[in-house]
Amino acid sequence: MNGTSSAKFGSARSFGILLLLIGLLLAIALVSMNIGKMNLTPAEVLKVLIGQGTDKQNLIVFDFRLPRMTLAVLVGVGMSMAGAIMQTLLKNDLASPGTLGISSGSGLFVLLYITLFAAKGLFAPFLLPILAFAGGITAAGVIFLLAYRRGREISPTGLILTGVAVGSGYGALTLAITLKLDEKQYEFALRWQAGSLWGDDWKYISVLLPWIVLIGLYVIYKSRTLDTLNLGNNAASGLGVAIRREFIGLALAAVALSSGSVALGGNFFFVGMISPHIARRLVGSGHKAMLPISGLVGAIIILLADTIGRTVSFGADVPTGVIITVLVAPYFLYLLAKH
Repeated sequence: MNGTSSAKFGSARSFGILLLLIGLLLAIALVSMNIGKMNLTPAEVLKVLIGQGTDKQNLIVFDFRLPRMTLAVLVGVGMSMAGAIMQTLLKNDLASPGTLGISSGSGLFVLLYITLFAAKGLFAPFLLPILAFAGGITAAGVIFLLAYRRGREISPTGLILTGVAVGSGYGALTLAITLKLDEKQYEFALRWQAGSLWGDDWKYISVLLPWIVLIGLYVIYKSRTLDTLNLGNNAASGLGVAIRREFIGLALAAVALSSGSVALGGNFFFVGMISPHIARRLVGSGHKAMLPISGLVGAIIILLADTIGRTVSFGADVPTGVIITVLVAPYFLYLLAKH
């Protein structure tokens, strides 16, 4: 009876926190929709949403603010869930698409495509997440090959250190390519590397939305498998989990989530690392609750940072990723000190 009551209490608490975070996300979204270089009152936003807005108001909401807000949420969910999966699979709290170098690999492929081929008219939105996924898989393959030692298990710490080194190599290659670009492409590349929600257009979002939703649902479906893998390989094997098959499938899902997010949102280094930690503090390590909570936390961080960047004057147009770094860097330093 005590176990059942405890489980019910935990489930109720998780559901309550889920509703609270959804409410917080909606509140930030409402504020974000009302303020900016062209302010709208809440009444004007409401008129737009019920179909009674003016052409100018409709343009501001549906063509500028709503797609950007939707992109911020999708990128936050994708990066955060990818980070949560990687931390579980590698059993290391510092694992994330950024620290493993996967984001750098995805970004290199996207940057090559946009700067070299899009200028020639060979551009299609649906290719972006696919190319980013190819770049992420390539980076992951290089990292695993370099970290592999025959007859020994791969060390999670060694894997992360290898990822940092490979990510630095990808970064150097990206920089070398960037220096050969024209002024407009160079500016885009710099902003992308700093973390910029550049793909805020419905044609891009229509590609990213099903990508994030379908893979996210698959990962949540695998919550129990992730819980079992979190117990350790020996325990998971004893409980009948096909460790290698599940590891590969979930790792591919994590790479796909982060790659799609990187393709349209740039490299938000800290989001994939910090959000799962906050989620665990809120609802524990059970993945059925932790994964969606982590996604919501990531969405809130990016949407809040983007809203601040659009409304507060810093004397320059500051990329969202820079503001995120300022917001979450103290917590990252705390994690480093803890380890």
